[in-house]
Amino acid sequence: MSQQTILEGSTFCICDERGDLCETTHGLFADDTRFLSKLQLTIDGERPLLLSSGTVEYFSAAFFLRNARNELAVKRERFVGDGMQDHVVVTNVTMRELTFRLGVELSADFADIISVKEWDFSLGDPSSATPLPEPVQPERNGKGFSITDPDGFGTTHVLFSQPGAESDERGVVFAITLGPRETWELRIDVLVGDREPDEPEQHFGQERRRVEDSLSAWRLRVPQIRASWVDLRLSFEQSIADLAALRIGRLPAAGMPWFMTVFGRDTVITCLQTFLFGSELARGALRELASLQATEVDPSRDAEPGKIVHEVRHGKCAVRWFDRYYGTVDATPLFLILLSETWRWTADDALVQELREPALAALRWIDSYDGFVTYERRTPRGLENQSWKDSGDSQRFRDGRFASTPIAPCEVQGYVYDAKRRLAEMAREVWRDIPLAERLEQEAEDLRSRFDDAFWVEDGEYYALALDGDGQRVDSLCSNIGHLLWSGIVPPERVQQVVDRLFGAELFSGWGVRTMSTADAAYNPLSYHNGTVWPHDNSLIAWGLARHARWPEAHQVIRATIDAAGSFEHRLPEVFAGFGRADTPFPIAYPTAARPQAWAAGAPVLLLQLLLGLQPDRTRQRLESVAPLELPSWVGTIRLAGVHAFDRTWDVVVEDGDVSVEET
Repeated sequence: MSQQTILEGSTFCICDERGDLCETTHGLFADDTRFLSKLQLTIDGERPLLLSSGTVEYFSAAFFLRNARNELAVKRERFVGDGMQDHVVVTNVTMRELTFRLGVELSADFADIISVKEWDFSLGDPSSATPLPEPVQPERNGKGFSITDPDGFGTTHVLFSQPGAESDERGVVFAITLGPRETWELRIDVLVGDREPDEPEQHFGQERRRVEDSLSAWRLRVPQIRASWVDLRLSFEQSIADLAALRIGRLPAAGMPWFMTVFGRDTVITCLQTFLFGSELARGALRELASLQATEVDPSRDAEPGKIVHEVRHGKCAVRWFDRYYGTVDATPLFLILLSETWRWTADDALVQELREPALAALRWIDSYDGFVTYERRTPRGLENQSWKDSGDSQRFRDGRFASTPIAPCEVQGYVYDAKRRLAEMAREVWRDIPLAERLEQEAEDLRSRFDDAFWVEDGEYYALALDGDGQRVDSLCSNIGHLLWSGIVPPERVQQVVDRLFGAELFSGWGVRTMSTADAAYNPLSYHNGTVWPHDNSLIAWGLARHARWPEAHQVIRATIDAAGSFEHRLPEVFAGFGRADTPFPIAYPTAARPQAWAAGAPVLLLQLLLGLQPDRTRQRLESVAPLELPSWVGTIRLAGVHAFDRTWDVVVEDGDVSVEET
């Protein structure tokens, strides 16, 4: 049975297609805690049958149901704000009087979100998941029920608009009699945490207006597209909707359902992908991540001064795992890249001055490594692998052996190279620190030379995935080499060889570049990081190809990714299987992939930017196109109105293969 997710910020509901919370991974979640684990409607003891259902907006859904004898029609509308509200309307569709009993079953187990996620990822093997708490018995009060977490992490209040219900250990039952064509209505208000249950209708009315206003403002800010390439248009529009849903405060969360929180790497990359929308997300992310930057050595969190946070958790989840965890090796240089890219799109010297100290602290963390930047976890509760391929089996040699820590991932050295060059530019032009700029430029060139010597796999003509703790090349052929093109660390004489390997049959599936080549012993088209295709990964590879003016190859990645999106109802998943396009008529889903997921949603936005060749010219404060003189015929016509750069808006038009950019 399919499930639906409805959300607002970090509060979200996972339910089935009938609107019921009835499975192990269903629930109403807030602050990384499940405040309601069961909410199920029955009519005369049986669950209503589905007619149709779907989301209305990301924060609302509607479910249309019937009873088994087709006598009663049930409309169930749901809204999620900082709690949840259901509006149930039951209609007697017959010409005679009906008497029936409508039940609402309730429970809450107050499980932390990591434990629930483990059940989702266990794929039917509960022995690999943490046991979930026993549900807490609801207690009747004047307006409904209260369910209090015995561990002290809050209370769930469930209130009913109709009086006179019978109650038992499972919930409430309403005895109802309806004449022909008559209706009966029930509002169910669910308030979570420490919120008191006073005037819930007024509260939810205000919440709905707030959420609707926020969505309206977002839609007014983002560009509008018209395109003859339908899959491109629909994918871009779905990205707008998904990124609206994934906003938490000033920045995008990583993804639904288990990652509705700050993730340093995911948040930064999503912001890098979405400058067509303006700099609002990037500014919010930079300031938030700077406020969370580590200031001291704390092995229990893998924290070191200057590191950018990997993940933030709240409530019971923060107690079970971490409130802040710093086990990421790439978020810190990516933070510097995002600061630079924001400056390039805005010419905002004040922002660069404001974030000077966090930027220099990040640089000091990078420079604390003697040689290449590496990772090795300090806490046994932390992540064993701390690059973007952070699953436990991702760092493998060509013959399948596991690499030992400390590990130096290849793409991270590229990020450091790019970060130092960008920081040198800001140091020279904004901070007026010429010695720092010159030092960083020299260090970047030295790194480029050392990197080429250490990581180049001579017999395969590509760069190794990483260096292991003994300095050996982890010589599997992986998509990470495309990130090296993006960062610019690849010397000109190696670019052709890297491009050839990216588009060889071993890496390129036809739906995108695989994470690992089919020739490697650990390759598996259904392995999370060892053979699947990741849309965000491919968007950065396309950026690298565009950086080197490898337009035919960049267009190949763009078209493959957008074609894949069309097979996923234009909502790209976090990851999909790496089977070859010649073997599958459509891309194959990965069973636990997050949808929506921020950097997957950001991929079509970046791919459109690359297709149009758009880049900011900070010196002249103009948006320009560096696309080739004639785009492929399959691009068709495009009009993108309202692109933001330098506090102005721009319209971009593609006709007859030509791209024009005009300020509006």
